[in-house]
Amino acid sequence: MIRALKNLYHLIVAYIANVIYRWPSHSIRVIGVTGTDGKTTTTSLIYHILRENGRTASMVSTVYAKVGDSVYDTGFHVSTPHSFTVQRFLREAVANGDEFFVMESTSHALDQNRVWGVRYSTSVITNITHEHLDYHKTYENYVKAKTKLLLMSNTRIVNREDKSYPHILKIIGDTVITYGLQEGDVVMDIAKRLGRPLAHFSKYNFLAAYCVCKAEGLTEEQIFAAMKTFVMPPGRMEVISEKPFTVIVDFAHTPNSIKEALEAVQETYMEEGKRLIHVFGCAARRDSSKRPLMGRESALRADFVIITEEDYRDEDPEKIAQEIGAGLESVGFTRVEPEAFGHKRRTYTVIHNRHDALEKAIQIAEPGDVVISTGKGHERSLCRGSTEFPWDEQDTLRRLIAASS
Repeated sequence: MIRALKNLYHLIVAYIANVIYRWPSHSIRVIGVTGTDGKTTTTSLIYHILRENGRTASMVSTVYAKVGDSVYDTGFHVSTPHSFTVQRFLREAVANGDEFFVMESTSHALDQNRVWGVRYSTSVITNITHEHLDYHKTYENYVKAKTKLLLMSNTRIVNREDKSYPHILKIIGDTVITYGLQEGDVVMDIAKRLGRPLAHFSKYNFLAAYCVCKAEGLTEEQIFAAMKTFVMPPGRMEVISEKPFTVIVDFAHTPNSIKEALEAVQETYMEEGKRLIHVFGCAARRDSSKRPLMGRESALRADFVIITEEDYRDEDPEKIAQEIGAGLESVGFTRVEPEAFGHKRRTYTVIHNRHDALEKAIQIAEPGDVVISTGKGHERSLCRGSTEFPWDEQDTLRRLIAASS
């Protein structure tokens, strides 16, 4: 009942915002991107392809909003802003003469009616994996929330090989364009077409962007040429250092994205006999049921794991660590004290202060090893209790690396 009233409130606010800003989405082609993982990369790639081909475009992503020549911070831990902000950005893009507006559209924003009234030209669902079940309660509800984006769109694109596909079909039928590496209306190993290596998960993100841009009238030649100059957004498999060991920052914060990120590291950066050191945590109020699964995915791929803070808010960080640790222990990892950590593989430790956790990872890393920290990516704060403390994962790691050399 309370949730229904909140959603009604957001619907009224969205209606007022549309009226005040004069229904701006009716005057621009809006491209919506949703999914558990890959939203920001896919959104940024679509925006890049459009701009590289002389199309005027604006963008709203988890990292920031780019509207005309202006760049806006969308706030702490936010992907899709408030209804008034969305409509203001859309109106500004229209006033700028933009043809396209590319927007990450989260399941929360869709369920809560925060993007009500937005007329989407084309939309894509990258994937739907285990996340946000604290809010949606069931996977089926989560799929329904994300599928709202397709129902609001003229052209609908989905990942044929994702486990969400059968659930999506039950809701909207086969009125979709599908893509995949082996199955779908568009089947392509896009890395081969581009002539450059791509991680397995990146192939799907690039393919999603390809399908969107084809639907919006661009040619293969235009799309591929632009893709070759694309640089990943901040905090997405971002290499901080390569010598004497590799250090990477990634935003992965779900079981699936941790799996994909660590597999990409193994494929691209790992040398035989070297060690993978993983530092991560899990945010409070973000689906506690995923924590053991995150631990398990890490344990299946990493040699050493440090569990640390990640926006623990009003939860006990030790409780969060124990829930992640249960997943690690389920596949044979053993918890050790920080002082004893770094000698025996398949062990993990808990260091609640994130700076100290990263410092420990750098201290134990040997030449040729890979250190990857996940969960914070581009974000510039750590939430402890009710306070947002300034945080810069990349700068912290650079300082620690410099101090260790």
